[in-house]
Amino acid sequence: MFKILFLAIFASAAALLACPGITNAEETKPAMTTETNALPKPEKSGLLTINGLNYYYAIYGKGEPLLLLHGGLGTTDMFAPILPKLAENRTVIGVDLQGHGRTALGDRPFTVEAMGDDMAAIVKALGYSQVDVMGYSLGGGVAFRMAVQHPEAVRRLVLVSTGYATDGFYDEMRPQQAQVSAAAAEFMKDTPMYKSYVAVAPHPEEFPKLLDALGGFMRQHRDYSADVAKLKMPVMLAYGDSDMYKPEHEIKFYQMLGGGLKDAGWMRENLSQNRLAILPNRTHYDVFFAPELTAAALPFLNGQTKVKTWDEVVGEME
Repeated sequence: MFKILFLAIFASAAALLACPGITNAEETKPAMTTETNALPKPEKSGLLTINGLNYYYAIYGKGEPLLLLHGGLGTTDMFAPILPKLAENRTVIGVDLQGHGRTALGDRPFTVEAMGDDMAAIVKALGYSQVDVMGYSLGGGVAFRMAVQHPEAVRRLVLVSTGYATDGFYDEMRPQQAQVSAAAAEFMKDTPMYKSYVAVAPHPEEFPKLLDALGGFMRQHRDYSADVAKLKMPVMLAYGDSDMYKPEHEIKFYQMLGGGLKDAGWMRENLSQNRLAILPNRTHYDVFFAPELTAAALPFLNGQTKVKTWDEVVGEME
């Protein structure tokens, strides 16, 4: 029972998918990391008051802005293995989502639609008119809604282990997700997720309340298929080859975006602007820190589409 709840909670969003005020980062607790797996020191961090919530954000690196959104019961810290690579030539903006990490849950309903609006307000408050966005699991659902609801704010979009409807999960996942509630809190006291939560949360005692919010969220049926066509910006979908989404759901999502409908052509004349990455030997629970993810996502985020032709390759061999 505990294992089922633990996995269901972690997959939580594997789910789908006023003038802001700024306060000092000193009001938040430091990140919980290890010496060998720690985030670099942020260039800037703090709290932003957005739509009644105090969102924690941290900015790393310099370059084109990339908003990075974590998964359920995680924080930006979960990207520690790949964030340094992302920040080599990028300004990476990490945000702790509602009720997660250093962002309090508050009394507002927990929805990806509301958080999508919040993310657009955050990037605007930080001085960016448009950003690239990469979201994993719950963060992918929030990124999807941000792109649908505020397309002008999103240049390119990477959705990692994210579906467009709840029926994309393997059938056995839905009953497991439905069991998540505050009753699971006691069983999670020795898990890394609980320990990392209480280490940084402004109100550690609200952990059971967060589980109730996530459980209620996961018990809902969502189908955003009608909104997929609204994603006019370039989109990359990335999954582990053993993800929690059915392969047919992943392929359908890609096809709804206009990819995988015909051969690209000898000169790539029919190539879609969108991409699908299936990472081998990866699951929903480890794809977000895979080096292969940055290797696939960064060229896409940088707008690199040109590859060597066969003629060019042969010419280099002569």
